[in-house]
Parts: sequence; C-alpha cells; structure tokens
Amino acid sequence: MQRLSILEIREKLRKKEISSREITEYYLSRIEKLDPQIKAYLTVTREEALAQAQAADEKLARGEELPLLGVPLSVKDNICTKGIRTTCASRILENFVPPYDATVVERLKEAGAVILGKTNLDEFAMGSSTENSAFFPTRNPWDLERVPGGSSGGSAAAVAAELCAGSLGSDTGGSIRQPAAFCGVVGLKPTYGRVSRYGLVAFASSLDQIGPLTRTVSDAALLLQIIGGPDSRDSTCYPEAQPDYLSELEKPLPRLKLGLPKEYFGEGLSDEIRIKLEESFRELEKLGFELREVSLPHTEYAVAAYYIIAPAEASSNLARYDGVKYGLRLEGRDLLDMYKKTRSQGFGAEVKRRIMIGTYALSAGYYDAYYRKASQVRTLIARDFEEAFKEVDLILTPVTPTSAFRLGEKTQDPLQMYLSDIFTIPVNLAGLVGLSLPVGLTSENLPVGLQIIGPHFSEPLVLNLAHRLEEALSLNLNPPPE
Repeated sequence: MQRLSILEIREKLRKKEISSREITEYYLSRIEKLDPQIKAYLTVTREEALAQAQAADEKLARGEELPLLGVPLSVKDNICTKGIRTTCASRILENFVPPYDATVVERLKEAGAVILGKTNLDEFAMGSSTENSAFFPTRNPWDLERVPGGSSGGSAAAVAAELCAGSLGSDTGGSIRQPAAFCGVVGLKPTYGRVSRYGLVAFASSLDQIGPLTRTVSDAALLLQIIGGPDSRDSTCYPEAQPDYLSELEKPLPRLKLGLPKEYFGEGLSDEIRIKLEESFRELEKLGFELREVSLPHTEYAVAAYYIIAPAEASSNLARYDGVKYGLRLEGRDLLDMYKKTRSQGFGAEVKRRIMIGTYALSAGYYDAYYRKASQVRTLIARDFEEAFKEVDLILTPVTPTSAFRLGEKTQDPLQMYLSDIFTIPVNLAGLVGLSLPVGLTSENLPVGLQIIGPHFSEPLVLNLAHRLEEALSLNLNPPPE
C-alpha cells in the first residue's frame, strides 16, 4: 500500500483490491508509529475515521461512485470541522468545537472522503516554520532537526511522511507552497476566490486561500475540483463553475512562453536551489517551451507591504477573541481586566506581535502613512504581474531562498523568518495562482521546490505545465526510511 496517490487509492477501492477500512487503518497505524516524532497532527479522529471508512465500504459494495469515496485525508486545524475541535494551534481556541463544517470540509465529506484528523500549524497561520504552534513544533520528515515550513507545516509533513493520502492547507503569504517545497510535496494556492473561505478561521481576509497538499499534480487537480467552485456563503467566491481540472491535464500544451523574473534570481538565493531550478528549466526547454527573462520591479517592496496589510487585517479579525463569546476566558477585576488577561495569556508571542503592528498601522495619524501606502504598493505589484503576463503565459520562480532550515534557527529573528516567504508573498498580494512542484534534492538530501505562477483563474494551465514537468523529471521523492 506504500506511497499510493489519491487516484491510485481510488482505483484500488473501485476494483475492490483494498477496502477503505484497510487503507484507513494503514494510515492510522503509521500515525501511531511515526507521529510521536513528527508531530504533524493536533487531533487524530480515529473512531470517526473508521466509522466513515465503514460507511464508504458499504457504499462501494453497492456500486456507488463518488470522487473520493473511502480516501483518507487530513485537514489543517484552522478549517472548521463540526463536532471536532478546531484550535488554530492557539491556547485561546484550545477547546473550541465548531457547530458547523467549513464549505471545503462539507465538500470533502459529500465526495466520500475519510477525515483522519486535524494538522498542526503556526498559531492562527502566522509563521513560516510551524514553530509558533502553542502546543508543539512539527518536524520535517526529511530531517527531524529541521522545520517543515509553515504555516501548513503539519499538512505538508503528514503528506510527505505518508500519514494521509492528501491534505488541505491555507495560504496567506506562502503557507501552502513554502511547506510543500520544504517537504517535497505538491502545494497549490488557487486564485483568490476560487475556493470558498466559509469556515476558514480568518487571518487576513483579502489574502487567505484554501488549497491542497498532495503527492502528485493529478491529486492536487482532483482535490481542487472537489473543494473549489461557487459558494453563496462567501461573497468573495467566484460565482462561475470550474473547468474539469483532471481532463485539462491531458490536453496538449501549445509552445508556452515562460517568464523568469530577474528580481527572483539575485542575491539571497542559495546556489543549490538555483542549480536545481536551472535543471528544470533545461527540461522545460527540451519539452519545447520558450523561456525568457521578465521584470517584476516592485518585488522588493512586497514583504514590507504584506507585513502591514496582513497584520492590519489580523488586528481586526482577531478582535473577536475577547473571552465573551467563545474560546478561552480568564476572569478579571472588571471587563477590561478580563479582556487583558484572556488575550495576553491566550495568544502567543508572534500573534501578539502582528496584532500590535496591525493596530498601530490602522491607528489615527498612521493609517495614511502605513496601511494606505501598503495598499498602493499592493496595486503596483499586481500591475507588475499584469504587464509580465502580456509577454509570457506563466512565470517560474523559486519557492524559497533556501531549503528547510533547522528548528530554532530563525525564531529569535522575526525579520529573517519573514524573508523566507519573499518569493511567495507577491502571489497573494496579487491574488494569483501559485503552485509548488518538487524538482529535486540538495546535497543534504532536502527537497527543492519550483514555483509556477499563473494569471487569475489559470489553474488548468498551471496544473497542466506542472504535470508535464513532473512526468519529465519522473522523481520519486521519499523521505528517509523510518
């Protein structure tokens, strides 16, 4: 059963070569054996998963066909799950059990998926290493002394270590793509509005987007097919029906023009990552695609703009955690003292830092100097991409400046941690499609990711190109044996 993709599991289930209970028990036994070291999961829903697997087997026996019937998946713990606690890896929501499912979870269940549990993350998705979880850091299956990336580090580590067949993460500034690159899996950040955010606990509402982490590009296409599409409960969700991503993968591609932005290949990019990316570029040229240099001149301002806009939105969104309506409540002398105690003890250091930055940027006298200016820079960054996409069809960049760094290496220097998302943040600011594809290993046996960026709603093209390159490279990246 080892290393099966979602599509392979689905095929075996349909042919009755395995049962959903067997494959679910296989993943649960791996979680029991390996997760005490990796710590990818915050909650394992063993009994619920086995009950869902049993129900799936009964449907399969009746000949029912659903796109994910009996396939075991995991979900990042900032996505609401009815009756299963959703903590956002924060003390303030440690015992919060949502009364409803997020739209994406509803859609997984309707498609017949088995939910194995909820994966660890940086608290409220604020971080790049999953070291900001209030409970414990997750470790990278390729090297347990290194981070899996963040904030969807638990999801990426679970997929890489084969603790589930696939997972859902969320991406606000790189939180799907960066851990996918660090863990050697495929991570897709869809166009803003392609996937409903209803039931995703908000960090920065104009940037957040849910997407899949999987072993293969085909699996990512399948999961996007299921979770994407219109939703009346999210006013920012694109109202039109989606294309069929899996059938789009099989369509022949024209001679695409692929852009290499000069700003992404300068100082700060590790030599080993550059070498691996250049090997991929040569492979793409062999496949008949044209590579050319493009410019995204405002890239250098992206991190600065992001770290005003995202904290400003977080400051507003996290105001709801006041000890009154739900979550942690610590009693105080009066209402103000209760707020103070609840929030100071409920939130971790990074969340407090971002709330304070955001509140400052939105305060009277500073709004114009910071938030308005950052919003104007965001527009310039979006226009850079618009201009580049007049010259090229898709853009290729690194996902990260380095491979996975060591646990504790950047925790004392927030700026260095923030810079690890320098290549992913512009995609969120512009609301574009971004995919991280594994393209090889460094000399230290650590995965390297290539980022494919496309215009709004170009998921079929991005997935198709990624699929072509995946086939050409024919890598079989597996972490070291347990």
